[in-house]
Amino acid sequence: MNPTTLDGELQLIGVSKRFGGLRVFHDLSLTILPGEVLGVIGPNGAGKTTLINVICGKLVPSAGRVLLGGKDITGVPLHAASRAGLIRSFQQTNTFRSASVRENIARAARFSGHHRDAWTGIARMLEEFELAPRLDEQSDKLPYGLQKMLGLVLTYVTRPKVLLLDEPAAGLELGERKRVDAFVRYAQTELGCSVMIVEHDMDLVRRLCPKILVLDAGRVLAADVIDAYVGTVDEEAA
Repeated sequence: MNPTTLDGELQLIGVSKRFGGLRVFHDLSLTILPGEVLGVIGPNGAGKTTLINVICGKLVPSAGRVLLGGKDITGVPLHAASRAGLIRSFQQTNTFRSASVRENIARAARFSGHHRDAWTGIARMLEEFELAPRLDEQSDKLPYGLQKMLGLVLTYVTRPKVLLLDEPAAGLELGERKRVDAFVRYAQTELGCSVMIVEHDMDLVRRLCPKILVLDAGRVLAADVIDAYVGTVDEEAA
């Protein structure tokens, strides 16, 4: 490990991914420091979820390396990446469906080895997300928005170093989306972890992401190009 590398720093070095003759992205390099938030945007099919899958080990890159805290985790199994502190969420709800909210939290904590402090620091979060009065309810009986927030809480209790959030606002009502803002603030301030957010909600991206990566043939666009791109997205959505 480079002595200047921070624990929890995520680095991609020349990462590429192909499926047969289809190039999804090529020679992609970036660094996310602990506490930083990076937004990843781009059209459907641009490879945003593929990028998350390559980082977390679900897919093996065609070229390049993924480093966590200076340690090479390229292509390690998903469970090994999770144990190392790299945790992802999913576009759809991802909970232990037949278990209560309380048991969901306990299971996530046991998986990560943090079962002794599973409830440390989450009481306020559970209240804010309206999950506190529902701890004994079966998770798949919750309204969709609460299932989504429970899925995020489960990533939090694993005490991640890096969080990869795949469309955390997908399916949420407009009034519910500010809860994603609150969750990211908790992750930054309480855990000090870095966060990568793949998201189509451009208002959310603007609020949360000082740095933005536009996946357009795997290129990182200049700031003025990003501004123009974001404006185009907004016009198409109007």
